[in-house]
Amino acid sequence: MNRRGFLKGTALAAGGSAAALAAPAYAQGKRQLTLVTSWARGMAGLHDAAQACADRITALTDGQLTVELKAAGELVGAFEVFDAVSAGQADMYHSGDYYFVNQHPAYAFFATVPFGMTAQEQINWYYRADGHALHDELGQIFGLKSFLAGNTGSQAGGWYRREITSPEDFQGLKFRMPGLGGQALGKLGASVQNIPGGEVYQALSTGAIDGTEWVGPWADEKAGFFEVAEYYYTAGFHEPGTALSLATNRDLFESLTPVQQGIIETVAAQVHQETLAQFLSENGAALARLSGQGVRLMTFPDSVWDAFGQAAIEALEENRDGDIYDRVLDSYRASMKSSSAWIQASEGTYRAQRDRVMG
Repeated sequence: MNRRGFLKGTALAAGGSAAALAAPAYAQGKRQLTLVTSWARGMAGLHDAAQACADRITALTDGQLTVELKAAGELVGAFEVFDAVSAGQADMYHSGDYYFVNQHPAYAFFATVPFGMTAQEQINWYYRADGHALHDELGQIFGLKSFLAGNTGSQAGGWYRREITSPEDFQGLKFRMPGLGGQALGKLGASVQNIPGGEVYQALSTGAIDGTEWVGPWADEKAGFFEVAEYYYTAGFHEPGTALSLATNRDLFESLTPVQQGIIETVAAQVHQETLAQFLSENGAALARLSGQGVRLMTFPDSVWDAFGQAAIEALEENRDGDIYDRVLDSYRASMKSSSAWIQASEGTYRAQRDRVMG
């Protein structure tokens, strides 16, 4: 099947939310582009990253490309951005690619996978091994040109209304978690839901879900989850270093000048590093504030970590397709093993000794 042709003819037809989107505007060599996102306006760190991409592309192209940001729901829904851009009904999206595992499960690796890479390990793979090329190859199937454009670092294990003491506590638990992490959690008996970020607080406060993961202390504090859930697990298995992506319709990207293409790629890389620094620098103080609000900071017992691990292995392996998913998974694992060996031998040992000596 010609996936690009199929999407151009059918994407979003059911909802109709993008049907009225106009093609890019052209005037005296200038082009106005629409950037749709999966983030509500004001969403800590995530909306910031998308807005930075839009503003900097506009500024660095001296207005030859004017990028207008549309937050989740303003033109298309949070999870409709992929199909809108693939079909040419919007020009660019900013999102987490693990939201699009139904389009192809290999997209999860360009956001995060359970028991996968940390942020540093991921950019080693992306820029110094096969990651970027595989992201591009996957994008060709769907008419996209994609770049990493943000990272949250290691994410928290999430918010729960009650303590988790064993793997059995996940049976029937209504929990919000996207991507392959969600597939893994479902193997423990959880009722996994993928809810857009702007709707999570309402779902948790009304009891529509029993718990949720989101990002980390800073973004979670801004979202107000401490008001409706008591137990906060500070480490999780599902998102050890979550990347965000800036994706452009491929036909549009190829119509740009080499300088404009280079600006988009450079802006994405810059925003990636700045966003990672933003989250990691804000999380420590936010965690202290949450503790002061009476939030119970928790860690999962080893029996739960063991169950997470087995479920993660099954989720990663069951998506093998004998094609690009296999090549992405095998490349990812090889790079992670290589990067981790040196990081643990050097930085891991240093940090352990620093904590011992310096207190």
